[in-house]
Order: sequence, then C-alpha cells, then structure tokens
Amino acid sequence: MQPSVMRTEALLITKEPYYAPQGDEIALFEGAYRNKIPVLLKGPTGCGKTRFMEHMAWRLKRPLVTVSCHDDLTASDLVGRYLITAGETVWIDGPLAHAVRVGGICYLDEIVEARKDTTVVIHPLADDRRTLSIEKTGEVLSAPPEFALAISYNPGYQSVLKDLKQSTRQRFVGLEFDYPTADLEKRIVDHESGIGDEIATKLVRFAAMTRNLKGSGLEEGASTRLLVHAAKLMVSGIDAKAACRGAIAQALTDDPEMLAAIHELSASLF
Repeated sequence: MQPSVMRTEALLITKEPYYAPQGDEIALFEGAYRNKIPVLLKGPTGCGKTRFMEHMAWRLKRPLVTVSCHDDLTASDLVGRYLITAGETVWIDGPLAHAVRVGGICYLDEIVEARKDTTVVIHPLADDRRTLSIEKTGEVLSAPPEFALAISYNPGYQSVLKDLKQSTRQRFVGLEFDYPTADLEKRIVDHESGIGDEIATKLVRFAAMTRNLKGSGLEEGASTRLLVHAAKLMVSGIDAKAACRGAIAQALTDDPEMLAAIHELSASLF
C-alpha cells in the first residue's frame, strides 16, 4: 500500500515573511542546515521563533511542516497511522514522516509539551543516522540532504516535569531568542501594523513595564506578538486603552489586581 501524502506545494512559502534579525541567527541556521545539524530555538512566547522558521524556510526554498506540540501528542500523530478510507486500509503519513519524504523542514513548536515517549522518535533523525523508523509498516526512511529538523521551547516554563532531556538537547545547535531591543521592536510593531513611530514607541515602552512585572505576579510580560495585536486594533479604529486592555492585559492574566496594575500602566502612556 502506498502512503497517502499531503500536498507539498501548500507547504512552500512563496512570499518573504518579514523578519528582523537580532544577531547571527540566520547565519547559524544556514550553517547548521548545510551540515545537516538539527536546530533548537529557545526563547519566550511571542518573541519571533515561529516567524524566524517561516523566514528560513522561505530563504532555503523548502516546504515547512509545523507541529504545535501538546500533552496528548503521540508518536503516531507525528509518524502516521493506518486509516480505513472507502473500505480500503491506507497508510497516512504524519507530518514528521511527510517532511522526511519530501525533504522539507519539520518544526516541532514547544517540544517540551509533547509526551516524553513521543520525543524519542526524533532521536535517530537528530543524529548522524538521520533516519525515521515506521514500525507499523516496517519502513525505515532515510532523510534526504534537504531535510531539516528544528524544535523550540520556552526556558521560562521549565520545570522538573517539563524540561528538555540532555539526551535530546545535545543533538541540536541551540539558538537563543529574546525580545528585540526597544528600537528594533518599535520597527517591527510599526512594520507589522502600520501604526506609526509615535504609538509604536509607546507600545514598546508599555511592554517593558509589563516585563518588569515578571516574577511579581506575571508569568510573562507582553510579547512582541501582543504589541502587534494591539497596534492592529488601534489602526482599525479601536481606542488605545481598549486595545491595550483586550490585546495585552487580558491576554497576560486573569488576576484582578494584576489587571488593574496593567491598566494603570497603559493609562500612563495613552
């Protein structure tokens, strides 16, 4: 039985995704890609890791297969399974197997959210073997030179239960991401929303205030992504304080006292 495959054309990114480099991450990723070394992206939520992967897939002209990992993600979800279609049993490739077959880039987002027994399946792909075993079919896929594996996680959420094992992480080249500098973040917010320099500057200042509250009631401060959301709402005609409340404050916390504190911060700027 031949495997059923996804449409590869739909996974190609034809238009350049906007990405503003923070350092040498583009050169490092390209060097790892040329040497067939998988890449680990580390950084807080909403700092640009996924956009970076989209940009690199566009630069390298490879299809991008993205998997958002979660507690119920099984090995079969990644590799594939048999399904009955029109009375016939058909093997359906999972996203990881498909990426290997077509020489794409497989990006496992928030890898620590996946079950520990699931992450083990990527180990042979992440070392010199570059193979993927499909136990249910007896097939062993050898990754072509164009295939690349990338994973990401947020170190700020690390715990004993949700940490990346050394047996996994030492297979990867690590790229560390953080929120951009104030000037760069302002340019990103303006570019993504068209809000203009003045308001973008205020939003970045507001984000810095919320990030100072991390560990004092907030798990995370406002991400660059949330700033873009607020800016887009403002451009569409929403009042600035209402946009900050809905796109930033309510997205960060449910605690009434913290919400009140964040509202006061936004009111001081808008």
